[in-house]
Amino acid sequence: MPKRITSFALALPPRARGLPAYRWLYESLRQQILDGRLRPGTRVPATRDLARQYGLARGTIVNAFDQLKSEGYLAGSVGSGTRVSRVLPEQLLHVERKHAECPPAAKRLRVGLSAYGQRATLFTGYEERPTLAFRCNLPALDLFPITLWTKITNRCLRRMTMQLMMGCSPLGYAPLRKAIAEYLRTARAVRCEPEQILIVSGVQEALDLVTRVLVDPGDRVCLENPAYPGAALVFQAHGAAVKAIGVDAEGLRVSELPARGARLAYLTPGHQFPLGTTMSLARRLQLLEWARKSGALIFEDDYDSEYRYSGRPIPALQGLDQHGVVLYAGSFSKVMYPALRLGYVVVPPELVKKMEAIKSLTTRHMPVLQQMVVAEFISEGHFARHLRRMREVYAERLSVLLEEARHRLAGALNVSSVEAGLQTAGWLTRGVRAETVATLAAERNVEVTPLSRYALGRAGQEGLQLGFAALAPREIRRGVRELGVALEKAQTRASSA
Repeated sequence: MPKRITSFALALPPRARGLPAYRWLYESLRQQILDGRLRPGTRVPATRDLARQYGLARGTIVNAFDQLKSEGYLAGSVGSGTRVSRVLPEQLLHVERKHAECPPAAKRLRVGLSAYGQRATLFTGYEERPTLAFRCNLPALDLFPITLWTKITNRCLRRMTMQLMMGCSPLGYAPLRKAIAEYLRTARAVRCEPEQILIVSGVQEALDLVTRVLVDPGDRVCLENPAYPGAALVFQAHGAAVKAIGVDAEGLRVSELPARGARLAYLTPGHQFPLGTTMSLARRLQLLEWARKSGALIFEDDYDSEYRYSGRPIPALQGLDQHGVVLYAGSFSKVMYPALRLGYVVVPPELVKKMEAIKSLTTRHMPVLQQMVVAEFISEGHFARHLRRMREVYAERLSVLLEEARHRLAGALNVSSVEAGLQTAGWLTRGVRAETVATLAAERNVEVTPLSRYALGRAGQEGLQLGFAALAPREIRRGVRELGVALEKAQTRASSA
């Protein structure tokens, strides 16, 4: 039985004509170490493997290795193979620094960017940091049924066929699209068939694909103000003319929408981001009538409406649509876990083929295994049970936040009693700046987000966004206490200013 190869094959430069094999191998390995391509501690292939790869005598390989070991470039021990020395010769260190120097700016290649490349801006999402009060947009990851998820994943792996290993339709794995359609029809009153479902990595990709299909540079796109910043960044990167529309207690102010000329309107009617309000039925009907008359389409981002704590469930805006003017998007990031990177778009029938084509030209399709696991998780009833459990947990945590805020923050921060979602908003007393509060709170290990950061243009009333879903009641109480101290300091500063 042949000996197992335990390291990657080396890609060495071609051997010059007339150069002895021993010298070529020695100089090639030495240069790769000098250049930093073989770093200290890196394991190099066994002499037998190198001899087979390059058609050399094993003795030639051994001689080159011995020379490199004697000079301090390689080190070997029984049982661990041969590795690049962790402590390199002074001469090597000097040469490595020389090779690592960047060329002067005048000699670097100047890369020309497309108009899209110049407009694109980095959108920072998840950042690795502790989950402290009051981090937003994060579910209770510690309560996700990871053991059950692992069992389903293993079962799906065992059922992987050659056909599934080759991939699936750009629209997505058919059983998952069917499961999502059944769920949306039942739980969100969405009008859809599996053929209308497009599986994406999340709402962010959905926004990009829809914008590619519908919006040319210079076209007008309307969105709420304040709004989810990822939407504005996508529209701006594509060169759209973004028009901000105000929001009140009933949702987007439809009266401010242009009568003609808009291509798309983006909004979050189920749980407005970041204010947390729910669009009224009357306002929804007005919006749909506006879209019908103006010729614009509506992008409904239903990002966390599964978590509703009071009143009857509010159907999706798409469920009221009689003319096919709404694209409905959702994600599993908030209801399962963010790293899953799976979401969906319900596409009007007339746009399905074009959306499928665009998807096939970009990411082709989402990973099949993950789609299989989610399909099983939904069809076996685990998804519905998880949602019910999380609604109870989040409702309790929202109740703790509201009670603590009434007790400790009254007169300084008026926290809204939202009906759904993972976070809420709090309004500051006149004269106190949200950025000041955020800075003072951060000094006390409390994370709050000023609502002004989500505004397009001039911000309105000063306020804060507070997440509660990922926090145990004990952390919520600590956060309210510390936020109270920060608010007192901010009020003192505002009074003396």
